Amino acid sequence: MDKYFNINDKVYDVTEKYPETIGVFVANGFEQLANDNMRKLMGKTISLEMALKSKKINIDTFCKKLIGAIEENRKPVDDTLVYKIENEEKDIRIDGVLPCPVRVPLLDAFNKWMEEEGSKLDYTVDYELKAAAGGIDWLIENIKNAESEDELSDLFISAGFDLFFDKKLMGKFKERGTFEDITAFDKLNKDFENEYINLQDPKGEYTVIGVVPAVFLVNTEELGDREMPRTWKDILKPEFENAVSLPVGDFDLFNAMLLTLYKEYGEEGIRKLGKSMLKSMHPSEMVKYHMKSVRPAVTVMPYFFTKMTKRGGPMVAVWPEDGAIISPIFLLSKKSKKDKLKPFVDLFASEEVGEILSHNGRFPSTNPNVDNGIPSEQKYLWLGWDFIEENDIGELITKCENIFNEWVEE
Repeated sequence: MDKYFNINDKVYDVTEKYPETIGVFVANGFEQLANDNMRKLMGKTISLEMALKSKKINIDTFCKKLIGAIEENRKPVDDTLVYKIENEEKDIRIDGVLPCPVRVPLLDAFNKWMEEEGSKLDYTVDYELKAAAGGIDWLIENIKNAESEDELSDLFISAGFDLFFDKKLMGKFKERGTFEDITAFDKLNKDFENEYINLQDPKGEYTVIGVVPAVFLVNTEELGDREMPRTWKDILKPEFENAVSLPVGDFDLFNAMLLTLYKEYGEEGIRKLGKSMLKSMHPSEMVKYHMKSVRPAVTVMPYFFTKMTKRGGPMVAVWPEDGAIISPIFLLSKKSKKDKLKPFVDLFASEEVGEILSHNGRFPSTNPNVDNGIPSEQKYLWLGWDFIEENDIGELITKCENIFNEWVEE
């Protein structure tokens, strides 16, 4: 039917190959697919055609939406998730993981800059920029294998609390004073430096160039007599047990949720989150008990996907009143290479890149000149530099995961 997919393809295969389509499915009544376990379980048993017919959704119209999401996020010639230039005699090395919705425009901006400014550099650059859909295992492996600063890449761009603060990973280099924030900002964007939040690292080591906010997508048809959830505390209430789909497959965002809710509500909050998570049921069990597929009342997801929600439909996006939990997009640069890295840091922290993050991907930017278009009453829930400094983030993530998994399995 299309060069990207066929209507006979399994839903799982389509979403696995094109993760940017998950939001389209979720916004059109397939909330279960936001849960990675449910997507694997159900998506492998049903074709795209069968799924759409089951909900009486026009196949041609829906497929056009899928194609639009795919083509917005990648070029037809871009059949790889890796953009890589290798120079054996490199002077600096850049490694990055770019959010899928903005990867192509970010690469376009990077390539244009390299063509115009890169040729003026009197040193060589080696870089590898991958799509976030491919995960960060390769970055973690590179960092684990680096014993000294010289073996570490010079500039990193990615989200991930575990990657950047785990003392077995980047944390060990942080303790050695390896990094320095070399952006020229006296003050960040007003959205991120004000009376209630400040993403400026007080130690001047880490740079945050943008954030991935987590919000609620509420299915009003599944909500029943329950009140619309307005805060994170609401989805931890008993009435939302086994009713919330969580982004467990998006490790960066899920870790941000675990850490932030632990900070706000302690171990009890993580237990309640485990209880809230919608449990998957195998199709054979559904048949045995004559049950339909259980759909979540609330789906926690990146703000980006809410733009695909049909106005007037049952799916309603809710920005939590206590703030959207954020997973920061970090830029980490070596102090020892700052002269050579400065032009690249200026590019990634620029207004141009900030507008791509904010306007193309709904990943609000920290650049002070970017209008993120977020109303001032919509707040962010940030873990905080003091909390990061006072805790072993790697160990805390493991602790929260263990508590969460224990209560999911109850």
